[in-house]
Amino acid sequence: MANHKSAEKRIRSNEAKRQRNSYQHKTTRTYVKKLKASTKKDEAAALLKEVTAMLDKLAKKNIIHWKKAANQKSALTKMVNKLS
Repeated sequence: MANHKSAEKRIRSNEAKRQRNSYQHKTTRTYVKKLKASTKKDEAAALLKEVTAMLDKLAKKNIIHWKKAANQKSALTKMVNKLS
């Protein structure tokens, strides 16, 4: 257990950040699933814009690797473009 006041604060702040990061990551995964399930092109295109922004935000904060975000955006864009 922590002996210093600053270490105790660090533990609290790390836990808050962990929960925030986990919430954002889970929310993004849910939106990706929604996008993959969508069948209408216009609906999917609107959702793609949202998901792309979310993935960029996660990559910027190093919650996911930037190359993983790029790969996901590329694959999702290809999928949306195939829809008719």
